[in-house]
Amino acid sequence: MQNKYTVLERLGGGGQAEVFRGISESLQGYKKGVAIKRVLPHLNTNERFVAMFLDEARLSLFLQHANVVQVFAVSKADDGTYFLVMEFVDGCDLKELVTYQRAHHATDIGLALYIISEAAKGLHYAHTLEHPYTGKALNIVHRDVSPPNIMLSKNGEVKVVDFGLAKAVSQLENTDEGVVKGKFSYLSPEAALGEEVDARADVFALGIITWEMLANRRLFVGDDPYATVQKVREARIPSLPAIDPNVSPDLDAIVRKALARDRNDRFPNIGEYGEALADFMFANELKATARDLAAAVRAVKTDRERTADPRESLIYALVMDERARMMSMIEDELQAKPLELTSARELVDTTDWTKNLLDD
Repeated sequence: MQNKYTVLERLGGGGQAEVFRGISESLQGYKKGVAIKRVLPHLNTNERFVAMFLDEARLSLFLQHANVVQVFAVSKADDGTYFLVMEFVDGCDLKELVTYQRAHHATDIGLALYIISEAAKGLHYAHTLEHPYTGKALNIVHRDVSPPNIMLSKNGEVKVVDFGLAKAVSQLENTDEGVVKGKFSYLSPEAALGEEVDARADVFALGIITWEMLANRRLFVGDDPYATVQKVREARIPSLPAIDPNVSPDLDAIVRKALARDRNDRFPNIGEYGEALADFMFANELKATARDLAAAVRAVKTDRERTADPRESLIYALVMDERARMMSMIEDELQAKPLELTSARELVDTTDWTKNLLDD
């Protein structure tokens, strides 16, 4: 039984994919809000990328955890582009929250540790997941743990996203030195050296995010990508208490262990890192809950709406009206075809001219 998917709006995109908010509708008429992540067309010609993407995407279908964005389906549109149908998280990502907090000087140590410990739960679940039929360890490593890949809902949930795309993207191309291309600032030293990575690379990446939230600044940033990679390889970690006296030496020691240059000196698994942070919160009476996170996310959303350009909103509304008119004209044609993606044409054509109009 096939579902049909209708695109409502474009949420964003990068060099490998773009994301849309949509509606999934079953043949019985049941509707559910979803996120649709379309791999950009230029990557479909790379057979190695496609093969790795499909392998990892299939694995992501096994992931069912409160702290992981669930993938409902992996499919292919009429134009040959691949897409994931995922759980839609109404809120913001961690990058947006951190940007908001820095602008408003609203950094909260307890809330930061709560977010990281929740993300650690989702990552530990994935790292230790076994195949549901064979019982064999799946050995899933995210490889792209970074603020944009940690989603925060308006209900106070923390969810890690992009397990299905991370490995394929990160291993798509290598530099001459064997450095994996990707988000250089969140690589582990072993990844920056072109070595094979395991789950402890995710520990290091989550450690970077923790350090940055506590220090209120970036950790590994150079003048160019190569300089950034060199900083990751060296893994020199400034003292957090020296930057902010409110960060205790005990907390600094926990974060430093996650950021050990030698992976054998890190926490053996990301679950232990999350528990160490939770224990520190309890011992130091740092209370933060889903309710606190929900309030922070709602503040971000309110600020986003307040600062939105009203001219852009008007143009976008006009564009959506025109798109609705176009879709009504081709509705009969679309329904006559056994498409898995009812709005495949939207993903290929409509979003392109929509983006161009908005950019103008």
